[in-house]
Formats: sequence, structure tokens, C-alpha cells
Amino acid sequence: MKSYSYVAQDARGKQVKGKANAENEQEFLEKMKERGLFIKDYKEESGGKSRSIYKFNTKELAFCCRQLSAMLTSGLTLVKAIDIMTKEQENEKAKAIWQDIYENVQKGESFSSTLEMHAGSFPDFLISMVSAGEASGSLDVIMTRMSENYSKENKLKNTIKGAMIYPVILAVLCVVIVLFLFIFIMPTFIDMYEDPATMPALTKMMAAMSDFLQHQWYILIIIVVAAYFGIRYALKVPSFRLKVDRLMIKGPGFGPLITKVYTGRFARTLSNLYSSGIPMVDCLKRASAVLGNSYIDQKFEEVIDEVKQGETLSSAITRTEVFESMFCSVIYVGEESGALDSILEKTSDYYEEESDSAVQRLVSMVEPVLLIFMGLIIGLVVVGIYPALYGSMESIENE
Repeated sequence: MKSYSYVAQDARGKQVKGKANAENEQEFLEKMKERGLFIKDYKEESGGKSRSIYKFNTKELAFCCRQLSAMLTSGLTLVKAIDIMTKEQENEKAKAIWQDIYENVQKGESFSSTLEMHAGSFPDFLISMVSAGEASGSLDVIMTRMSENYSKENKLKNTIKGAMIYPVILAVLCVVIVLFLFIFIMPTFIDMYEDPATMPALTKMMAAMSDFLQHQWYILIIIVVAAYFGIRYALKVPSFRLKVDRLMIKGPGFGPLITKVYTGRFARTLSNLYSSGIPMVDCLKRASAVLGNSYIDQKFEEVIDEVKQGETLSSAITRTEVFESMFCSVIYVGEESGALDSILEKTSDYYEEESDSAVQRLVSMVEPVLLIFMGLIIGLVVVGIYPALYGSMESIENE
């Protein structure tokens, strides 16, 4: 029996450190998965080197699934397809993982169980879908679906990143302008006052801020760094994380927009899982986990219990008050017609289009706030230096 020390994250995003005993690495990783832990780093207690988990991003997953789908559809065996996939990997860590998968599948292991050995590298959603594809003999179809799924997910991420470029530049510009005004402009006008006691209250306050930024700037850096790590730590506290995640979907203005993004991802994931023949309870567990929101996870614990007791999915989801009423009505229609998977697929397409516009609207809400903030700071500086400027102009006229 070997002993492993590990660093992991639980379902709520909290970092967990600990030790576990297992016969080998595969058994250790399986135990951690059963506990609902995502392993970030682990090593044998006997002094072995720490092994970091290489996690495939959505772009890599989309590429791998698309390639496997094309090769399996063209008639290649799974072993040959994985062999080709291994050779196509440019990243050495990714290549090592696929090489291990190839060797295990060649020995007779199932593709899904081999992926499960690398559970930290591949998402549980993909592993579940591969397992369902193997059971139904439609692995090529599943790979096609997964390719489309991760392509859309990657597109959404790129949309968000692209939309955030201008607000980030604007935010940086705000900070630079504020620092420039307080460090270089304010001192020039403050020096115009012969008697500091004659300064207006606003000017005194801004002079103090200017002096602080010039001579005690390191304190500001310490505060910013402390705030950053403080927030990161606070988000690992379940009760605080729950409140933040609830605010994400219940907050005024941005809440409904974020809900649309969540609805699209949930509908697509649930459609893929359910159409693959996975039981509804497992579908709900995995589909809600994909969203990464602890408030939704908590609500879906109630949904799963109600579905187990025979409650319809539409009524159970409606009571969570998480998704839009239209989405709940669509689920009801799907249940009544017996075509839940196809209706969910069409609904996910609709909400994915809505997600793109929701992201743009979210960004459009940020831009005016930053512009108002910048204008407010500049206005305060102007009001603060105006008395000194006016006084100096009067003295020039008197001369």
C-alpha cells in the first residue's frame, strides 16, 4: 500500500490538502474522484517527485474530439486513431498522457476507464459521454457531439475575452490618469499656496492623497495585494462563496444576463448527456457541476431528491427559481412529448445565441461606469486645484 499526499479542489472550489493510501496511482485517482475532489498536484510519500496535472483546455478538447470523430467515422480502429492522436500532440505533457492512453487501450482497457485514470486532465463530462458511447456502440457520434460542445464552449470563452479587451484597457487608462494627476499635476498647484491652512477642505484632502501616493505608495501596493489574496481566500469559504454565486445570478442588471449564459451551457450539457442514455439523476448531477456555481449546485441537490421521488423535472427546476420560466416551460413540453433531448438541443442553440448578446450587454454596462469614474476623478481634481489656479491668476493681474 502506497501513501499519497495531494492538493485538490472540492466541488465548491475550496482547496483541500491531505493524504490517502492506495495500491497504485489509478486507485488513488479513483478514490479522489469518488470523494468529489479535483486533484491539482500529488506525490508519493516515499519521496517521489510531485506530479502536476496537465489539464486540457476547451480548444484542445475540441480538436481532439474532432480528430477522433473524423478517424472513427472513416473506419479506423480506436487504437489506431489514438496512436495518430498521440503523434499529433505538440505539447509534451499532453503527448505523454495520450501515449499512456494508447498503451492502456492497446492492452484491452476501455477508452473511458483509461480517460478516468487521467481524471484531472479530462473533464468528468467527457469521460461520462465516452463511457455512454462505448456502451451504445456510437463512440464516433459521441465524439462529434463533444467536438461541437467544446467548440461552442471555446467560442463563448473567446467572445468573453474579446469583449473584455476594451473595458480592461479603459480600466488601466483610468488608473494611469488618476496616478498621473495626483503624482505630477496636484503637487504643482499645491505649491502655489503660501499658507496650507488656507486650502479648501477638498484641496487638503486631495493634497493628502497626492502626498500619500508620492511617499507611501508601497502601502497601497500592500493593500492591493492583501485585498487580492483576501478575496481569493474568502471565495474558498463555502458560506461566502455561496453568497457570491447567488449574487451572480440574482444581482440587478447583470444577474439575468449571466443566467442566460448558464442556461445555454446547462441545456447543451443536459441534452448531450440525456440523449446518450445516461440516467436523468446522473445527467442532472453532471450538468449542474459544469456550471461551477455553488448556489446552483445547492439548488440542484433539492432537484435531484425530488426527481428521485418521482417529481417531474420541469416542476422541480421551476421551484429553484434559477432559470427563466420559458426554459422551464420548454422542459415541460419536452417531457410531455417524449422528445426532451431534441427540444433541449434546440433550446441550447437559442440560448447560446442569447449568451453572445448577453456578454455584449454585460460589457456595455461596465464601460459607462468606468467612464463616469474617470470623469468624476478628473472633475474632483479640477475643483481641487481651481482655487490655487484662480488665486495665482489674481496675483498676476494685480502685479
